[in-house]
Parts: sequence; C-alpha cells; structure tokens
Amino acid sequence: MKETKFIQENKEKWQRFENLNSQTKANPEELSNLYIDITDDLAYSQTHYQRRTVRVYLNQLAQNVFIGVNKYKKDSFKTLLRQVTTEIPLEIYRARKTLLTALIAFLIYAGIGVVSTIINPDFPRVVMGDDYVDMTISNIEAGNPLGVYQSMDQMSMFIRITTNNLMVAFLTFFVGLLFTLGTHLMLFSNGVMLGAFQYYFYTKGLLITSFLGIWIHGAFEISAIVIAGGAGITIGNGWLFPGTFTRFQSLKLAMRRGVRIMLLLVPFIIMAGFLESYVTRHYNTLPDWSKLGIIAFSFILMLFAFVIYPFYLAKRYPSIVEKEEEISSTNQFEPVFNTVKGIGELIRESLLYYSKYFSKLFAFIFSFVFIIALVLVSLRNYLRPEDLFLIYWFDWAGQMEFIIGYGFYFWFDFVLAFSWLLLFSLVTSKVLHHLGNNRYFELSFIAFLKTYFLKISVVTTILLIPVYFLTWNFLILYLLILPFLQFLIPAIVFDNGTMKEKISKGIKYGTANYFNSTAGLLLLGAIGFLFSQPIAFVFSIVNEYTKEPIVPDFLDMLADFVIKIADTYGANGIFWSNVIRQIVYLVFMLLALPLYLILTCLMYFSVVEKKESKFLKEEFYKFGKRDRFKETKDFED
Repeated sequence: MKETKFIQENKEKWQRFENLNSQTKANPEELSNLYIDITDDLAYSQTHYQRRTVRVYLNQLAQNVFIGVNKYKKDSFKTLLRQVTTEIPLEIYRARKTLLTALIAFLIYAGIGVVSTIINPDFPRVVMGDDYVDMTISNIEAGNPLGVYQSMDQMSMFIRITTNNLMVAFLTFFVGLLFTLGTHLMLFSNGVMLGAFQYYFYTKGLLITSFLGIWIHGAFEISAIVIAGGAGITIGNGWLFPGTFTRFQSLKLAMRRGVRIMLLLVPFIIMAGFLESYVTRHYNTLPDWSKLGIIAFSFILMLFAFVIYPFYLAKRYPSIVEKEEEISSTNQFEPVFNTVKGIGELIRESLLYYSKYFSKLFAFIFSFVFIIALVLVSLRNYLRPEDLFLIYWFDWAGQMEFIIGYGFYFWFDFVLAFSWLLLFSLVTSKVLHHLGNNRYFELSFIAFLKTYFLKISVVTTILLIPVYFLTWNFLILYLLILPFLQFLIPAIVFDNGTMKEKISKGIKYGTANYFNSTAGLLLLGAIGFLFSQPIAFVFSIVNEYTKEPIVPDFLDMLADFVIKIADTYGANGIFWSNVIRQIVYLVFMLLALPLYLILTCLMYFSVVEKKESKFLKEEFYKFGKRDRFKETKDFED
C-alpha cells in the first residue's frame, strides 16, 4: 500500500485519539482499544515505511496511549471504592428476588418452629438440645434468663462467636450449589430454632426481655443468615436455570454475584460478634431505650445497605443494571491432545474439559449408574441394617466400606463388589468414548462397548482388586503404586497392537511418568478437597469423647438435624443419618471419577507425544503437501 493511501485511510482514527487524549476524562477502555489499533499501524509502518515520518508519528502516538492507559490503572483505591459503593449494591439489586425468597422462606421456617412448640412444648429440646434448655431454665430461675452470654470472657467469646457466624453464613451460601436444597436446609434449621427459642421465652413470660437482649446482636446476625441464604439461592438458581447461557457460564455469573454479596456481608457479621460479646452480656444493666436504639439502628443500617441504596443506584443507573455481564466461555475450549504439556496445564485442561462436557457425562452417570448404585446400597442396608446403627470415627471411610462392599463382611458384599467393577467400567467407557470419538475412532457408544468394554473391565478389575483386599492403612501405600498402572486404561483403547503390547506400553509409560502422575493426582486431590470439604468428607471425624465431629461440615449438620427429627418421630436417627451420608458420598465418588479419568488420558496423550513424537512426525509428513492457501494461512497464523 502506498504511504499516502495508508495515511488517508487511518488519519481519522489517529485524529480521534489525539482528541480523546486531550480530554481530562478519557475513557480508558477506548484508549486501550486505540492502543491495539495504533500499535498494529505502527508495526505495519515499521515494515513498509521505516524511514518515513509516519512511523515516528505513530510511535509517539503509541507511547501516549500507553501512558494514558496506565494513568488510569494506578487509581486502584478509586476502583475499590467504586466496587463497594456501586458494583456490589447493583449485584444485590440483581439478586433482589432470591433475597426476598430467602426472607420469606426463613419467616415460614421460623413460624414452623413456633407452631411446633405450641403443639409440643418439649420441641425446643429437639432443636436446641437438653443441655441448652436445662441451662436456660436454671438461668431463668436465677433471675438471669440470658446468662449464657456471660459464660466466658469477652475476647474469647468474640473470636469464637464471629468465627462460628462466618462459617455458618458462608456454609449457607456455599451449599446453595446443591440445587438450593442445602441453603434451604440451613435456613430451615436456623429459622425453626429461632421460632422455637423465641416462643419458649414467651411461654415463660419473658418475650420482651429476650427480644431486647437477643436482638441487640440478632439484628445483624439473623439478617446475615437470611442474606447469605439469598446469595446461596442465587448460585443454586444459576446452576438450575441457565437461561441463554450455558449451565457453567450461568453458574460462574451467579457465583460471582453471590461472592460479592458475601464480601459486603462480612463486616456486618463481625459487628454481630462484637455486639454479642461486648454489649449483649450487659443487657441487664442497659436501659431499654438504648437496647431499642441499637436494635432499630442495626435494622435500619441493614435495610439501607441491602434494600434502599441498591434500589436507589438501580434507578440512577438503569443502563448498568440492564447490561449483560460478560463471561469467559469454555464452549470454544478444545484440548490439543498430541502435544507435550506440563502438569499445571494438564490439570487446567482437565477441569475445562470436564466443565464443558459435564452435562453430557452427568446425564449418563446420574440417570443410569447412580440409580443402580443406589438400589444396590439400599439392598445392603435392608439386609444388614445393624451396620448403620453406629457412629463411625471416620464416617466417610465407614460408609464407603458399605457402599462398595469392602471387606466382604457377608455374602451380599460379593454382589456389591462385582457390580461396582462393572459400574466403574461403564463410567470409564463413557469417558473414554467421549474423549476418543471423532479423534481416534468414530463409533457409537454401543459399538464402543462391544469393542472395548470387556478389555476395560479386565483392566479395571486389575486396578480395583487390591482395594477390596487391603486394609485402609495399606491402601495409602497402594496409592503410591497406582501411578505405575494408571495408563493401562487409555493404552488399551487409544493404541494399536495386541492386548499384551498395550498393557506393556501402559506400564512402561506409567513408570516413565511416575513423578508427574503422582504430582498430578496430589494436586487434583487437593483441588477436590478444597471444594468438597465445606460440604463433607475428610475432616468429618468424630471426637472419641464428645461423639461430635471435630471439624463439622454441612453433612455433619444435616446428619445431626436428621437424627433429631427421626428420634422425635420414633425412628432410629443414627440409621437415617448414615443413609444420608452414604448418598452424599456416593454422589462425590461418581463426580470425582470422570475428572480422574480425563486427567489420566490427557497425561497419557502428553507422554505418548513426548516419547514417540507422533504428532510432530505427522506434521513433518504433511509439510509441503498441503495446498498453497492452507500452508500460507498456517504461516500467517
């Protein structure tokens, strides 16, 4: 292109930048876009007009853009202030329907607590425990009905109460991922407890006393639980009702919105802990007007922060409210199998692949495999109910034994073990078929099963048989041996040769990649731990003396709630709480298995390329044989 034509076509764009740069309130986003355009023009001029003034001019413009963009990036405090005063309140406005749903649900659950106490005066003992009710009765007789708030020193109480309130609030939010059911259970538990507690004091003629004492901190604390519930329902609805987004895009958007709400909620939870520890304990000496003033101020502040101000901003900035937030998409993600990759990249691609195709794998596993597994476990519980009448020290280990038939305690465990070998093989077949179809073969799933299911079952049996015959202590050692064998499954599907050659190759490459495989499994396990621990799993350990979990999670709270309800109606609470635990652990196991298989296969593809350079050889073979347009296009890309 001639220099004059180049200048003629682009001078308006350059002039626009000069005008924008002269303004005191320039748009940093537009400056950033101009920076990209001008640097492209600069690169072109450096190639074709190296000794011309247009190159010097564009170089100066690019420098000005760089300075302008970075000038706005330094304003981090204003950015933070804008998020707190504008973006987070607008997120609260967008979540207004779920927040209202949480409030209505909580009030209904509190009403259930009141009605239940009217029907059964001993109901508070069910939800609060005999020890707490007996202590409250003693305090009432001593003329100090809320003496529980004076039971420890202020600082210790502040730390313990605040930590507990933060845990409960974030747990209420996080378990919204369980299709909002987890959040509703948390709201139900707290709502019923509040209703029963307040009505219990009413029956003792102390409703006003309890209200003026408890709601000094309760205005913040109870409001925080309701708002955390609204945030939890927000992420649950994002998962359930994706609208025009993919399910994971919708979940990501809802999670972002929920996290922002929770961040604004943290100061109020801390304030609730402070009031409970330093103010509520003095309820006897404080005048009623001061207690009413604190309660009214707390409710007004919560109302302003979470209702009035968000609605005011939404009315002031309607265009921002209606603007659809951009979400990075995993739909365009497609892993390149035949390249050498590091362990971090392999884990990232495994997570992206799983998230993209989760709905397809989920539909198969939970519409077929989960139903069969649930029937098998239910049959075992029916045949051997005595195994579920105990609280196990490591409850996850105890329940997993019954789920998979570990230990062969009686004849049905053999049925369970054989069935699980087939179910694991079926899940493995589904994942490998999805990974390999249209890349290594073109088969329907039924045709794939006819070709590979028997081979996959044999290898799965080889890998899982030690699980049934080793004690839990030795199973940890087996996990150190597993990386030697984990490539057996992809080798028998994705490689050519006899079965003996495939097995030999799988072990050979597993040995060569041992340390990377071990590191990958440990990292994947750590990721799974971080996501699963708030709901259930590793730290669900029962204290030997108190018979309570050392680090309670949502499943422990749910199990405790089930025990109380079942015992109230004459059923065995321990039995039904263990049934609930089994269902949760079953879901965890079936969700984790596909991710492990995806990572194993991607590791195998990487190792094969590293050892054999199959993809590189194919590219060398194709070089010069493609048409001119394709070759040129690849070069330009």
